[in-house]
Amino acid sequence: MRALDVMTPNVISVKPNATIRDVANLFLEHRISGAPVIDDGGKLVGVVSEGDLIRRAEIGTDKPHRSWWLGLFSTDAQAQEYVKSHGLLVADVMTRDVISVDEQTPLGDVASLLETRGIKRVPVLRGGKVVGLVSRANLVQALASSSAPSAADEFVSDREIRERLLAELEDQPWGFAGRGVIVRDGVVHLWGVFRSQAAVDAVRVAAERIPGVKSVVDHTEQPPIPIGL
Repeated sequence: MRALDVMTPNVISVKPNATIRDVANLFLEHRISGAPVIDDGGKLVGVVSEGDLIRRAEIGTDKPHRSWWLGLFSTDAQAQEYVKSHGLLVADVMTRDVISVDEQTPLGDVASLLETRGIKRVPVLRGGKVVGLVSRANLVQALASSSAPSAADEFVSDREIRERLLAELEDQPWGFAGRGVIVRDGVVHLWGVFRSQAAVDAVRVAAERIPGVKSVVDHTEQPPIPIGL
């Protein structure tokens, strides 16, 4: 699946010259927690979210805690914080370094962006214009909507189950030699010495995802701990 398949279209956006109070009301009215900032030319120039509104002078939350010595060397940072907590317009508080994707970006790449950058949503662009948003909620919705295995999958042969599992494990660093996998009547038996319990769990999960697998039985062993460690 790609960004196009799960994105929320008809995005609610704001202008850089919108007031902070207007944005707060917009978030509450539409039950959203963030919006792209788009200028009069239709260009994406930033993103504003609830996180940009929590340190505000109006509600007495404008003074984040910091070590006194850090303040001696970060006057620029303090000035930026003042603008963010006292500025009246979206342009004063928005995040300008916008991370975006296009419609054909695979969902795996989108998920990686959300996770590694610590963000909750990413704008989707088409020809430089915003056509949607993909949020963490959209990914969860995609998961909830994914198809369950069909009844026909129950008739996958033991040999095919084993071949699929071995193919999945082939390039995995935690995988192991095929002689440790036995499949009987849809039950996968794991044998051999594994480097860790995490590796066993990973193989178990790989097996459980294969259509036709009824259960996984663990007969594996852990390598002995060297004496003196």
